[in-house]
Amino acid sequence: MRLVDAHCHLEAEETPDVAGVLARARAAGVVHAIVVGQWQRPGDFGNALEVARAHPEFLTPTMGIHPHNAAEASEADLAELERLCALPEVAAVGEAGLDYYYDSSPRDVQAEVLRRQCALARRLGKPLVVHVRDAHEDCVRILAEEGISRGVIHCFTGDTAAARGYLERGMHLSISGIVTYKKTEALQEAVRFAPLDRLLVETDSPYLAPIPYRGKRNEPGYVVETVRKVAELKGVSAEAVADTTTQNAARVFGFALT
Repeated sequence: MRLVDAHCHLEAEETPDVAGVLARARAAGVVHAIVVGQWQRPGDFGNALEVARAHPEFLTPTMGIHPHNAAEASEADLAELERLCALPEVAAVGEAGLDYYYDSSPRDVQAEVLRRQCALARRLGKPLVVHVRDAHEDCVRILAEEGISRGVIHCFTGDTAAARGYLERGMHLSISGIVTYKKTEALQEAVRFAPLDRLLVETDSPYLAPIPYRGKRNEPGYVVETVRKVAELKGVSAEAVADTTTQNAARVFGFALT
């Protein structure tokens, strides 16, 4: 199987052995991964661009401001984000979005910074990577108002109604290892509902390790477990899910499959 991890984090503090992680990913069948760069502190968007430049055949970077940090990012940071996202190797804007579970930033500020990143994605003609938790109604509305119809709802955990809203906007749904957990029936039903040609698979590593690795540090090679669960839910082979989600990711993020 050829696999793509559509969303991972490889910051040095959390993933000190990047070379080992990538070697294990390749051994597991991963042929490409999207490495997410996001605002860390004033003027600092992490190491995603540096790591991707060291492995250009395997890693494609994105850049964004997470809703947790929306209130901390300054106008200078937003200007730096625009500079970074305009680089040809940066494939997408984000992760941007809304998080009403933690509410680390005021909701109106989250919405404003999301809208700014929607506008940036539109201006650059690049897809938007969206983080959303407990805020699906507002998120769909903002995407519609901002004219966003190209991108990914990363780590989608909503139900069928939420899935329908994003799919009708033209977005893809990226499924993480959460789908392998117990008591995720609503998410599993949404995966059954969504067309396979609109799904991606991801790890969100180093977080959210799938069963049987739950509780351990996640890494891109574990995306195969999500593929197997999606295949079970949709009643198709793991090879079919791997092939389609790999093609979907290449199309959305614009990288070449080798």
